[in-house]
Amino acid sequence: QVQLVESGGGLVQVGGSLRLSCAASGRTLSRYPMAWFRQAPGKEREFVAYINWNGNSTKYGESVKGRFTISRAHAKNTVYLQMNSLKTEDTAVYYCSAGASSGTYYRPDYWGQGTQVTVSS
Repeated sequence: QVQLVESGGGLVQVGGSLRLSCAASGRTLSRYPMAWFRQAPGKEREFVAYINWNGNSTKYGESVKGRFTISRAHAKNTVYLQMNSLKTEDTAVYYCSAGASSGTYYRPDYWGQGTQVTVSS
C-alpha cells in the first residue's frame, strides 16, 4: 500500500508561483510512474502532468504546458509540481497519484487527499 500526502497549496495572486509536493510513505515511489490531477468545483477531474519512473519522460495537459513542471526526487521519495504564471482558472484541488503505465496509457492506483490551490485576481 502506498500513502501519498500532498502539500504546498495555498492562496496566490495571478501570475504567482507555487510548488506542490507529494510525499510517500509505506513504499518507495522509485518504480512508480506518477501524475498530478486537479478538480475544480463543478468540474471533472483533469489531468495535469505525468512523469515516468526514472524522470526522463514527462507529459502535460494542454492548459498547463509551458507553465508547470513535474519532477521527482527518489532520495526524498517525493514528486513535485512547480506551477508558474498561475491563472484564476488554475484554482482547484490538486491530487497526486501513483500508478502504472503502458505506452501512452496511465492508470492511477493510489491517490493523495488533495491540496487546495486558489489563484486570486
